[in-house]
Amino acid sequence: MSYNLLKGKKGIIFGALDSNSIAWKTAERVHEEGGEFVLTNAPVAMRMGQINELAEKTGSQIIPADATSLEDLQNLVDKSTEILGGKIDFVLHSIGMSINVRKGKHYTDQNYDWTQKGTDVSAMSFHKLMQTLYKSDAMNEWGSIVALTYMAAQRVFPDYNDMADNKAYLESIARSFGYFFGRDKKVRVNTISQSPTPTTAGSGVKGFDGFIAYAEKMSPLGNATALDCANYTVSLFSDLTKRVTLQNLYHDGGFSNMGVSDAVMSTFTGEE
Repeated sequence: MSYNLLKGKKGIIFGALDSNSIAWKTAERVHEEGGEFVLTNAPVAMRMGQINELAEKTGSQIIPADATSLEDLQNLVDKSTEILGGKIDFVLHSIGMSINVRKGKHYTDQNYDWTQKGTDVSAMSFHKLMQTLYKSDAMNEWGSIVALTYMAAQRVFPDYNDMADNKAYLESIARSFGYFFGRDKKVRVNTISQSPTPTTAGSGVKGFDGFIAYAEKMSPLGNATALDCANYTVSLFSDLTKRVTLQNLYHDGGFSNMGVSDAVMSTFTGEE
């Protein structure tokens, strides 16, 4: 169901890889709500995914960009405002990568060159993106910037590895830069701490199926899906949340406030 929440609004969506990705679902929902946007991803990710299909479906243009490159980001912002015919109202940062995770390096035995690359892609890219938008004065007042994160930034999930550190850094950047963006430009900056979600990126984490099953048993409402997250993101892009900023917003069916659930306890006590 569409409510025209984003009619007349324009933006940039990072990270749509395939139909399983949260960014993909968000792009579809933004389109349904009347928003226009440019799609972007790293050239290597674009070769792996089906972003052209999404662009055709939503009537969007694609601008390849390495989110760690200031030159690429500046080109992205300049071309996006040109294509969209003005300043930007919303941005979704849905980017994360750990070479240590991908190559099976344990947290206690990191390859620090890989760690640094992962930090640059997963967290520093968010600062670089906002700095480019800020310096270019590319955002409309009451615009909204959202990045996706995970609760491993606050609690220990051993196999999430150095991505937990990356997400903690990402959330800190959102608060720190969000202050200046709010004070100077009236732009909101928030992060969404999403349930573990079966995306192409998430499935690379060891034991991810276990994460999902455990969270489902712990959460009174169950895990939030990629589509649920897309809907929540739409609400943050809309004018209904104009005073919400500097927040890390848990979107996890209640998992983040749980100590233990009956369903989890029953696996230890043998009771149903």
